[in-house]
Amino acid sequence: MSDIAIKELNAFLKGQYMGIHAYEHLIQRIEDPKIKQELQNIQQEHKMHAMEVAERIQHLGGTPVDDEGITGSMQNFFSRFTLPDSPQGMLEKAYKGEDVYGIQLSEEIVKGDLDPTSKQLIERILQEDQHHLETLNQLMKTT
Repeated sequence: MSDIAIKELNAFLKGQYMGIHAYEHLIQRIEDPKIKQELQNIQQEHKMHAMEVAERIQHLGGTPVDDEGITGSMQNFFSRFTLPDSPQGMLEKAYKGEDVYGIQLSEEIVKGDLDPTSKQLIERILQEDQHHLETLNQLMKTT
């Protein structure tokens, strides 16, 4: 059981790293200080989540991944060339990334065999990711 949980948690962790890097690219391109600060706050939460998941993997006796993997790196590389120019477009891209990749795919990854403690951790993180969607939605309304 713990090998499967470690594998699933590592897949989830790769997604966290993808999110951290995606926000990095957005933060570099956004000029509005209010939007930049909100994106930095979201990115910080993803960094904290990555740290918590890595610690959980270690607690289970596994070795946490330390990056997004080859597939994630390639997606990240190509996404740099497809960033919209407008703040609204960038926020929409962040929203879609947070929703589709951050929440929906993460739910798929971890709905398998997790121990109760790991499951609680991931459920809490996904709840916090829902708050990111609310924040991004508010920013899109005011931009």
